[in-house]
Amino acid sequence: MIPRIHKRGSETIGLIRYLYGPGSHEEHTDAHLVAAFDPLTPDPGRDPQATYGQLQRLLDQPVDALPAGRRPEKHVWHLSVRASPEDPILSDDDWASIARRMVAATGIAPDGDDAACRWAAVRHADDHIHIIATLVRDDGRRPRLHNEARRAQAEARAVEADYGLRRVTPGDGTAAKRPTSAERHKAERRGRQRTPRAELREAVRRSAAGAANEEEFFDRLASAGLLIRRRIAPSGDTLGYTVALPGDRNAKGEPVFYSGSKLAPDLSLPRIRERWTPTSDDTTQQQAPPSVTGPASARRRVTTAAWQALLVLDHGEDSVIAAQIAATGEVLDALAQTSAAHTRHELQAAATAFERASRSHVRAARGHNHALRQAARDLVHSGPALGRGEDGAAAAMVIDMLFFLITAAAHWHAKKQHSQQAEAAHRAAEHLRAAYQAAAEHPMALLHQRGARLAPTWQRHHATAVRQALPELADRLIAEPGWSALMATLDEAQNAGHNPVTLLTQAAARRELDTAEGMSDVLVWRLRRMADLPADPQNSRSQRSNGALAVSSPSRAMQTGIGPASTSPRRR
Repeated sequence: MIPRIHKRGSETIGLIRYLYGPGSHEEHTDAHLVAAFDPLTPDPGRDPQATYGQLQRLLDQPVDALPAGRRPEKHVWHLSVRASPEDPILSDDDWASIARRMVAATGIAPDGDDAACRWAAVRHADDHIHIIATLVRDDGRRPRLHNEARRAQAEARAVEADYGLRRVTPGDGTAAKRPTSAERHKAERRGRQRTPRAELREAVRRSAAGAANEEEFFDRLASAGLLIRRRIAPSGDTLGYTVALPGDRNAKGEPVFYSGSKLAPDLSLPRIRERWTPTSDDTTQQQAPPSVTGPASARRRVTTAAWQALLVLDHGEDSVIAAQIAATGEVLDALAQTSAAHTRHELQAAATAFERASRSHVRAARGHNHALRQAARDLVHSGPALGRGEDGAAAAMVIDMLFFLITAAAHWHAKKQHSQQAEAAHRAAEHLRAAYQAAAEHPMALLHQRGARLAPTWQRHHATAVRQALPELADRLIAEPGWSALMATLDEAQNAGHNPVTLLTQAAARRELDTAEGMSDVLVWRLRRMADLPADPQNSRSQRSNGALAVSSPSRAMQTGIGPASTSPRRR
């Protein structure tokens, strides 16, 4: 349940006309009173004899009774209370009770106060009510409304518990502005799944992801097909911008423009410019061109940058962590717009969900997230990835790493009591989990087949390596469905000159494994990255068939210095 206190107004009659009227786009239906300060309050919605003027005069009576010099100019108080989409439809009696609780909690009409402010609650849709009140009490004094928004939120949490409604996590003022009911109804009438505000927010986010400067950002907006207006200073500098969808027009046939700040707090031009502001740490780096040779290469660089960011989240300062989390949002946006068809939907959903997790009241220390921002830039310039071969396998590798990074972000937000951000990060992680399953299906199947074909002596050899490197986790690893794929990866690494024990020890030491749903999968991608193996098993240059390639037996491997008892000559 979401309460929202609107800006105070000066004309009671104007708000009454809106609440009982058809709405901006005919979205109001059956407007009627569900509760008021007086049970005999006239209801222009259900009583044909009642008028808007009667209701206005009744509510404004305490204001009009004051001498002209003492009447407050902004005396109209307005609160809307909206149920969540998954909540059941509440009855008028339920909404009446909720209205009384809200005016009591906010200080408009405390329980037992006979001289409180006058108010009325109007319902013109199934999922919400509006409460209008005048900010002069019957005794001529002003109400005490200190922190009324916070108190309304607290009462909403109590209402949710009492009525068994969806429990909404408390906000902190950093969320993007929700679409209005008029915007939602307009989208429904036009058969659109999302409002123009939501579509524009996503388009602007993607245009900003990895952009190197202002002109590139505006070029991307234009390429996305958006209508753009820049606010230009006399000096010629851009002061701000607004964007619109070509097909979204108002009653006059004019495009409906939104400023960046109305889309999300971090999409105003000054906030976006902070991404491009060089610091002493990265003055020379900010102008670096994209270093791309293809989608697979870009994804491997993202994997490396995400790993570095993961270590920062484990041990960094809060401002630096906030910068890494914000840049992670850019990486997700860039990955979503360059992904293959079979992963695109889940990656887009992950990016949309993580948008909420990328902002908090912890101010980001810009300049410490260059690696992730450069990785996002590389993704955009690498172009769309294929869903097969090295591109597809590299996608599985980077999604696996981003899952860990976003899970770490969720834990950090939870530790800081950022409830909405932590919940959003967890939602994004679930979408990444689904995207990973789609991306990893083919390369992991190849690795399973290859591992299963290894001679029993080599299978025992790799099991011994795992027991030596990870004695506490070995039994669980060997029992997992992904064990064959891990054996195949260990075999490739050994053929390439690496010591499997050393690689396994390093991979496990860098971050814990036992909370992973599939430790084998995690180790497969970590080892392939650390050993510089191709992401796609079909690209491997050295393959053992029944233990016959590279060395003739595990004992021979020990003697030649690449078995589990040796130290790798190519340690990375």
